Amino acid sequence: MGAAEVEQIPGWVTLLRAPNPGPMTLDGTNTWVLRAPGEEFAVVIDPGPLDEGHLARIAEHGPFHFILVTHGHHDHVEGAARLSGILGGVPVLAADPRHGIGAGPPLGSGEPLGAGGLDIRVLDTPGHTADSVCFLVECAGERVVFTGDTILGRGTTVVAWPDGDLAAYLTSLGALTAYEGIPMLPGHGPALTDCAAVARSYLDHRQERLAQVRAAIAAGADSPETIVDAVYPDIAPGVRFAAEWSARAQLEYLRRESQRPPEQLDPL
Repeated sequence: MGAAEVEQIPGWVTLLRAPNPGPMTLDGTNTWVLRAPGEEFAVVIDPGPLDEGHLARIAEHGPFHFILVTHGHHDHVEGAARLSGILGGVPVLAADPRHGIGAGPPLGSGEPLGAGGLDIRVLDTPGHTADSVCFLVECAGERVVFTGDTILGRGTTVVAWPDGDLAAYLTSLGALTAYEGIPMLPGHGPALTDCAAVARSYLDHRQERLAQVRAAIAAGADSPETIVDAVYPDIAPGVRFAAEWSARAQLEYLRRESQRPPEQLDPL
């Protein structure tokens, strides 16, 4: 993976893991509560599924400035509207306006979000989904990156075609290699010590997969199903659908690559 597990997350961060473990969610969705030292109001990242017990636990850590969403998959955002209501209408901020509540325009790349001692920057990282973002947060001299499902704490993430896009994902991973030595706190799995190292590991993995897909196509594979048979022979039946999403994303990426016009030489 390229980085070790974080032994202790910063004191201004609290992890509340949702009770929704599974093949796609690992130990469950990580809900993060951020509160700067001495501040009354906090911030929530990814309230998770619509689970009343989990949302009540989050509410106990209030009051909150706002609720942030890394992307629109239900295991991250399903409980957002309900949590906002429990908290009396606290705004929900997301890149996709369908998930925002009382928050003005959608989140944009580089947008600063001041919140009582927390310096939060939005990082536009599409690929897993079209609306995926990460959050670079600085507090009390420490910086961390909340990566949602763009990078996980264990294993690799799916490119959720057709909403997900492999070319965009590779670009997003490249952007995350800039955060050298900065811990990453993901949407699933443990926190890891170095965002850049994990991003590089993910990039290497994706390039290896593309090479395998090219070889499978050369050997006659011509559909997501046959790509999965060739490239993911030991895939568990319960997550085969996710592998087929990624295979579709890989095929689309290679199709575009084959149609890309050759670079024009400088006539001079």
